[in-house]
Amino acid sequence: MSNPLLIFWAQLFGRRGRAPSRVHIESSSQASSTIFLVMRRMRAPLIILIVIFSVSVVGLTLIPGIAPDGQPARISLFEAFYFMSYTATTIGFGELPWPFTPAQRLWVTFSIYLSVVGWAYAIGSLLTLVQDRSFRHALALRRFTRKVARLREPFLLMVGYGRAGELLAKDFDALGQQLVVIDESSDRIDALDLGSYHADIPGLVADAGNPHHLSAAGLEHPSCAGVLALTNDDETNLAVTMAAALLRPDLPVISRTVSAPIAERMLTFGTPAVVNPFDRFGDHLRLALNAPASYQLLAWLEAGPGAELPERGRPPSDGRWVMCGYGRLGREMTADLRAAGLDVTIIEPAELGEPEPGVIVGDASEPAVLARADLASAVGLVAATDNDTTNLSMLATARRLNPQLFLAGRQNRPTSAALFEAMRLDALLVPTEVVAHEVYAQISTPMLWRFIQEMPARGNQWAADLIQRLRHNCGVELPALWKIKLDQEQAPALGGWLAEGRVTLGDLLRSPENRERRLHVVPLLLLRDGEAVLTPDGETVLARDDELLFAGHGSERRELESTLVVDSAGAYVLFDQHIPASWVWRKLSRKNSAQRTPDDRGSVTTHHG
Repeated sequence: MSNPLLIFWAQLFGRRGRAPSRVHIESSSQASSTIFLVMRRMRAPLIILIVIFSVSVVGLTLIPGIAPDGQPARISLFEAFYFMSYTATTIGFGELPWPFTPAQRLWVTFSIYLSVVGWAYAIGSLLTLVQDRSFRHALALRRFTRKVARLREPFLLMVGYGRAGELLAKDFDALGQQLVVIDESSDRIDALDLGSYHADIPGLVADAGNPHHLSAAGLEHPSCAGVLALTNDDETNLAVTMAAALLRPDLPVISRTVSAPIAERMLTFGTPAVVNPFDRFGDHLRLALNAPASYQLLAWLEAGPGAELPERGRPPSDGRWVMCGYGRLGREMTADLRAAGLDVTIIEPAELGEPEPGVIVGDASEPAVLARADLASAVGLVAATDNDTTNLSMLATARRLNPQLFLAGRQNRPTSAALFEAMRLDALLVPTEVVAHEVYAQISTPMLWRFIQEMPARGNQWAADLIQRLRHNCGVELPALWKIKLDQEQAPALGGWLAEGRVTLGDLLRSPENRERRLHVVPLLLLRDGEAVLTPDGETVLARDDELLFAGHGSERRELESTLVVDSAGAYVLFDQHIPASWVWRKLSRKNSAQRTPDDRGSVTTHHG
């Protein structure tokens, strides 16, 4: 804003009646100054139009005419202004105070052509401004900031709309969770605008590493409920984590990275949840080696409701593995495999900077190099490069040389999904899907994430028994997962009994239609005072403010909620007592009870209200 007068008025009206924000936001001021950008670009055309109009009006008033009575006369300034207005705008009413003289007609003719030139220049400048990239960006930024400012429901600030962001946007939109997206690629934001979402998701094309852009995207908005840093650039994700920790330390932050040093730097800023898909895949593979049932349960729960129970894989837990590609993923998985007591042979095109045992230098996509790894005596192979074509070539060659190999591969691009599916690998790493599943589990159902973290320590047999319980109660498709909190809001019917310690989990999971029938619900987690109890048994005594995570179908959930809310249903389910359901019947019941003899009060009468 180079005009001092505009700066003065902006400061005068911008400071009055508004509390100063904690941080000056460059993008916000840019978004609010679109009108000044228009005025600055259109200043010269507007001045020329004003000058042409003024000269035409003044000149017309100075040229004398002849009145109807034959006397010399001049038209007034207002009459000249009125005439030039409908003439210059091509309306042409034809309303004149009297016929013009030749001199007046000559001046009007000159004014008409002059105004045409002025209008052509102004309209051309306006069209150029509309097509200008900076103006369109400022206009889009202004529209975006207005949308964000009008949000009143809690929203998540998603930084990065790649494959992981797209998967999460669809899942969160199905849950009714509002999002705000910022990405440096205009193509991705265009894809967001074209997506078939229920809610209107604001999207901004900007550098997310700039804290000004994050603030313009709603980082300091009171309705911002969390930040998701999901870009492919670890440095950008680190910058987002730093900005969120410094500007809004109260917000939960989930950040993606594939670098261990970057993850450590992220953890120095508050307590963000760091998602490393390579590290996570290595942990999953090690879990599958040591506890196949635990890994089967983990994969089922992370797949989401409606997913079919995956087959229980059995990766070889003894023998030698071949690691093709010793980048970040290769290093993570090599460390995990060696931690599990397995030998690993590494194939890497270049010499390693540090000595490693069992390293073969060469291109693993060449059959001769793979043959040097002695695949006939190996039990597993991992194709871990960042090139899908190379990985597929390695996997095909390895399968041809040893059909019994356990094959694991890394898929980098979504367009390669069909090819990897056709390969029918034993284990497939899609980093974007790993990130999406983990972020979704942490945000949508935090208790599920706590369950996933605690689950591996319980052992393989415990996981196998839980899978059998889930199949018996819910079938082979994962049912809905939901949580309840035993407080006055969600369980008003149990308040007094919870305080007295008279409610057990086994009694609670009875049908309010027939208490002899057990609900087909599986309790997965009990959270009390920060302590987690996995798969609590029926003898567990429940207390006020306990949080429970259940798995079950919608009909079973509605029956359980009826027990928690309706007094009569709770009394029947827990104690086999039939009490009146309506206020009138309760009053009548108390009156009749007062008139009974002590012997009569030993029986319970059922009333239907």
